[in-house]
Amino acid sequence: MAEPPIGVPSGSAQAHGRRANRRSYHDGARVNGYVDDPYHRIRRAVAARLMVDGVRSAGPVLELGCGPRSMLDPAELPGPLVVADVAEAALGEARAAAAGRALPVCLDATRGLPFRAGSFAGLLTGELIEHVYDPLALLRECHRVLAPGGLLVLTTPNLATVQDRLAFLAGRAPRQVDPLHPYLWLHIRPFTASLLRRVLCQAGFTPLAIRSNHVGWRLPGGRWVTSRLLARIAPGLGGSLICAARRLGAPPPPPNSA
Repeated sequence: MAEPPIGVPSGSAQAHGRRANRRSYHDGARVNGYVDDPYHRIRRAVAARLMVDGVRSAGPVLELGCGPRSMLDPAELPGPLVVADVAEAALGEARAAAAGRALPVCLDATRGLPFRAGSFAGLLTGELIEHVYDPLALLRECHRVLAPGGLLVLTTPNLATVQDRLAFLAGRAPRQVDPLHPYLWLHIRPFTASLLRRVLCQAGFTPLAIRSNHVGWRLPGGRWVTSRLLARIAPGLGGSLICAARRLGAPPPPPNSA
C-alpha cells in the first residue's frame, strides 16, 4: 500500500492508517491467531492483573481495542465491563466469550471516544497505541473519559528489546520499524519505556509501573529463549511494555494553548 504523498494534511495520513488497520483486523481472525501464544498470553495476563488490582472504584471499566477476546474477566471487576473495537465481527466474538457479561460498543478510537467525561474507573488497551497516527490525542481522550483517580493500563511492543539494542549497534534496524514485516509495518508509533512515560505524563497521567512479559533472544534457527525473571528485573528490555498509570489532577491543556 502506497504512503500518502509528502505534504498532505495529517488527517489524510491518519485516514490512511485507519484503512490499513481495518483491512488487517476487521474480523478478529489475526488477533485470534496469536492470543494463545505464550508471548501474548503472559502480556494479557499481566495487564489484566494490573487493572484488577489497581482499579479503585466500582465504576465501569472500558477495554479499548478488545478484539475477539477481552483480556478481562468481568467476574473479577468491581463494576461492569465495556468492550470496544472498530470491528463489529470481533466485538460479537468478545461478547460471546464473556458469556454476555460485557457491553459491546463499536467505535474508532482515532476519532474520539463517544463517552462522557469521567465515565470510567479504569481503561485497558492492548497493542493499540502503536497503530495510531497521534498517540497523544488518544491518551488525552483516555484521560477525559476516566474519572479522577481512574486507572489506565496499556500494552505496546517495545522498540528497545535487548536483542534490538545490540542489533542497532551493529547497524540493523529494530523489528518494530520493519516496513516489510507482514504486520509490524502497521506499527507506526513504536515506544521505548522512557518515551512511553514521557507521553503519558504529557497526557496528564502519573505512571505507576512498567512491566514486561519476558526478555527474549531469537536464536539463528528461529527458536526463542525467554526469561520471565529478567523481565521482572529489567522490564525496559522485554518484548512488550505493560504500563499502569493514574489519572490525577485537572485535564491537561489542549495542544498549542497559551
